[in-house]
Amino acid sequence: MAICLATVLLAGGCATTSDFEARKTVLNQAIAQEQPGNYFIGRRMYRRSYFFWGYVRRPREPWSKAQLVMFNEQKLHAPDREATAIGYDNNYEYRLAGYFSGEQVYEPASNRFYPEFVLTNYKLLSTSPPQIFRDAKATDPNRLMIDTPE
Repeated sequence: MAICLATVLLAGGCATTSDFEARKTVLNQAIAQEQPGNYFIGRRMYRRSYFFWGYVRRPREPWSKAQLVMFNEQKLHAPDREATAIGYDNNYEYRLAGYFSGEQVYEPASNRFYPEFVLTNYKLLSTSPPQIFRDAKATDPNRLMIDTPE
């Protein structure tokens, strides 16, 4: 009886603390099933105070390897700029065509340099993709903290 109670209590405590880890495991399994190819997956991270676009990763790579990027929109405008509705696509997920230019772009609000991604095409994948941030407030456009995916 004591073993059962200890197991229930321990499992219950783990469920509370490992909810994000469980979702992350499912997400990583889905990522492993992505088709390889010459494209990227992008997650828009809109912040009112910043000018970066969001996170970009290669197919089959975990979000923890994604890079926060600045878009070069000389060939194609970002989806929200094209729609003249800046930030409407916060936390949307896209399949991106383009390339990293090798340049670093200064973002004044964060006082940091970010890799430049030259956008050549995009396709919306999801308007409500799985959470990639540990903190549920990470998608708040008014947040000043720059969250990184895990």
